[in-house]
Order: sequence, then C-alpha cells, then structure tokens
Amino acid sequence: MRSTILIVDDDEKIVSMLRRGLAFEGYDVQTASNGAEGLSKLMDKEPDIVVLDVMMPQIDGFEVCRRLREAGSKVPVLMLTAKDEVQSRVIGLDTGADDYLVKPFALEELLARVRALLRRKADMADTPDNRLMYEDIILDNDSREVLRDGQRLELTAKEFELLNLFMQNPKRVLSRDLIMDKIWGYDYSGESNVLEVYIAMLRQKTEEYGGKRLIQTIRGAGYILRGDS
Repeated sequence: MRSTILIVDDDEKIVSMLRRGLAFEGYDVQTASNGAEGLSKLMDKEPDIVVLDVMMPQIDGFEVCRRLREAGSKVPVLMLTAKDEVQSRVIGLDTGADDYLVKPFALEELLARVRALLRRKADMADTPDNRLMYEDIILDNDSREVLRDGQRLELTAKEFELLNLFMQNPKRVLSRDLIMDKIWGYDYSGESNVLEVYIAMLRQKTEEYGGKRLIQTIRGAGYILRGDS
C-alpha cells in the first residue's frame, strides 16, 4: 500500500516539483495551497506524512502544526522554512513538527527525510505498549505521556523518541552516530547541530520544574541518562 503525503504550500513551483518527485518515488501525493485548506484535508483524512510550509496566507505552518497536535494527531510533520534562523526552527519544533528543512533544498534531501520519518512511524507502531521509569521520570508509550515528579511534560514527537531512547538505555553512553541513526535514520543528511538543538530543548523541558539534570554530555563519547553528575 502506497504512503500518502500531503503537501501544504502556497508556492506553486515548489508544489509542482514535490508532486512530481514524490509521485515518481511511488507516493500518493495530495496538495493544499494554504493553511486553512491543509487543515481541512488533514481533519477529513489523515495522510502518512505532512510536508508543511511555514509562511502561508490565512493560517501559517506554525499554527497548522499547533492545531494538529492539540487535536491529538500524531502524523509526522516535515516543516519547510525559508528562514535559516535557529529561533524559527525552535518555534517549529515546539509546535510539534518532527523535522525541518530550510529552503532552498535538494529533492534528494527531502526524500531522505520522508523515508526516515516513515521508518520512525513504522517503528513506533511496532513498539509494544509499555511504561518506562527512571528516577522521577515516567514515560508511557501507550498514551505518549511523560511525567516528571508528577508534572506533565509537553514534548514534541522527536523529543519523545529521543527521551524514549535514553530511558531504554539508562546509564549507557549513547554515541552521537547511534542516536542519529535511531532517531533520524541512516540516510539523514541534515544540519550537523540538529541533535544538539534537540538535546538542549529536551533538557530545558525535563528540568522545567526544578529537576536535576539527567541527560548528561560525555565529552568525545556522546550522551548518557544518569542521575549522578
């Protein structure tokens, strides 16, 4: 069965290029020319992945993504932005996007991101329902809820996956390459600092209510989840 991809973008040239490229790769491609139309199609029938532009008339991509997550949708979102600024990426990730791609981009890179997101979606579907606990953090794979000392943490899909990986491997040093492979996939060719951005945001959220730092950096080796500093 072919995976369905919804492209939400008001740039006709980009939509045309993506439609041809994705269809050639065997995907079922749908399109929307603005945020309002995109939301309508998403609520009518959820695709396997959404490729979502940030700057659009009526409703921008940030707001579309925020409304999706508020409605409980877990559909993977690849956000397109022409703003090569860290703050824009952080906003996108905080609203619930799974990945971002800065315009202009090569079609091959977008295809690689799409393949990686589809693999992660399949892996999560195959993950048995369970609850992981480490110190005062509880992660529930069934409800996708994370609590720390009783306080609920609002994590994006990628932040959840990253924390899940750490909690499956407590007190074990995870190399950068291993994390990139597990979370972003073999053919991820994005910016070199994407992992550092996610680690920083995950630390901020897990330490929001005064909890001690559990995700620690091991210089030259990677990262580890452990309670002692």
